[in-house]
Amino acid sequence: MNIKRLVGYTLALLTVAGSAAWLLRAPLSMALAPKLAASRMAADGLNELPDGLHVGLCGAGSPMPDEERLGPCTLVVAGKRLFVFDAGNGAARNIGRMGFVHGRIEALFLTHFHSDHLDGLGELMLQRWVSTGNAAPLPVFGPLGVETVVAGFMQAYAQDQHYRVAHHGEQALPASGFGGVAQPFFTPTQGHVVLIKDADLEIAAFNVDHSPVHPAVGYSIRYKGRSVVLSGDTKKSAALQREAAGVDVLVHEALSAPMVALLAQAAADAGRVKLKKLMNDIVDYHSSPEQAAETARDAKVGYLLLNHIVPPLPMPGMEKAFLGATGEIYAGPMKVGRDGDFISLPAGSGSVLVGNRLR
Repeated sequence: MNIKRLVGYTLALLTVAGSAAWLLRAPLSMALAPKLAASRMAADGLNELPDGLHVGLCGAGSPMPDEERLGPCTLVVAGKRLFVFDAGNGAARNIGRMGFVHGRIEALFLTHFHSDHLDGLGELMLQRWVSTGNAAPLPVFGPLGVETVVAGFMQAYAQDQHYRVAHHGEQALPASGFGGVAQPFFTPTQGHVVLIKDADLEIAAFNVDHSPVHPAVGYSIRYKGRSVVLSGDTKKSAALQREAAGVDVLVHEALSAPMVALLAQAAADAGRVKLKKLMNDIVDYHSSPEQAAETARDAKVGYLLLNHIVPPLPMPGMEKAFLGATGEIYAGPMKVGRDGDFISLPAGSGSVLVGNRLR
């Protein structure tokens, strides 16, 4: 048989095999479906992790559309306790995709009340209620004003609550577990306020500078000798540097002014003068990657994870450009965050284990 005929014969076989696979795709997928469903329903990320402190990005982005980074959301696992910080769009979806059970979220903490940090709150509260039939609502910690935010979402979802209880019954979905309950706190200008504290865990809030947005806070989480600080949205902040001193991981927001300037110019060229002004305005109440690196260096943190990435970085090579001169400022390990990024800090060690639960 000559080569040409052999190639033709091979292609014919592949075509037949491909056609057979195409015809069998539905029964094959349904044959696998029970195992896939059982695996998904049994999955609980809390049971997979070693004892320690873990931080993951359930949203590494900003209000700007970014396929790699949905709205701001950070999850923290301390031992077997699951907490969420901010609830941007896609928060509930990414938490599930990362392998965690919404019903095991113990509390949510908001850094401030910009829409991109809370527009996923309604869905997060709903999933936390229905996934395990919680009988108590989600505690939502936040600076003064969080009461209004939670009340608004509760009102918006009130009819949904009625429909679900009427359909599934009180035993499956207790009405008492619907939504959230606000836990407002006041943070002194200097210093921080402890919100949760026991023998192993402390979660505290502290003021940051996101002027004219006020109040705005960051969070410090410590568990069995391991530590994480979340900056929230802020300019370069002395308070943040103080709180981050010596921590294992600093999760810090970052905005590239040169890249935002490109967007502003593009908006101007398109005749979108008001959008140009918005682009110019956002630079003055965020931190650059270099400023985040300065804070990490001066606070002597172990690992710098950048989040709330502005602007989106859609093309290869843009992350390096986004980092600018950070490598000359901070000598430690750092990463431009993406959704699913996950750092584990096992108790009783100095290890920093970096991975991604979506890839």
